[in-house]
Amino acid sequence: MLPAPPRTTGGRRTYGAKHRRTLGFIRRARDLGFGLDDIRALLDLDGSGRASCAEVREIASHHLAGVRAKLADLTRLEAVLSKTIGQCTGDVTPACPVLEILDTERGA
Repeated sequence: MLPAPPRTTGGRRTYGAKHRRTLGFIRRARDLGFGLDDIRALLDLDGSGRASCAEVREIASHHLAGVRAKLADLTRLEAVLSKTIGQCTGDVTPACPVLEILDTERGA
């Protein structure tokens, strides 16, 4: 994704403004949860000098759909855990609700 920066005579890499911009772009895209393939595609579109907002929008919309699906899954997970923990008395018992939802042999 990033062209190799030149090296000094001592072997250290020297990053120019373009390298730093690309690294910042990649870091921010990763922070937003984009995968490497999407980041590569976005970089290609950005680097072309004539990025198609329609293509960028398609990539971002697909990613947003994935984020929303994960949020829905997490909301369901939160509800199940909250309800199950609420049923837990904290007493010593052979039928702990939290353990029951984790034990696939019990049919949960």
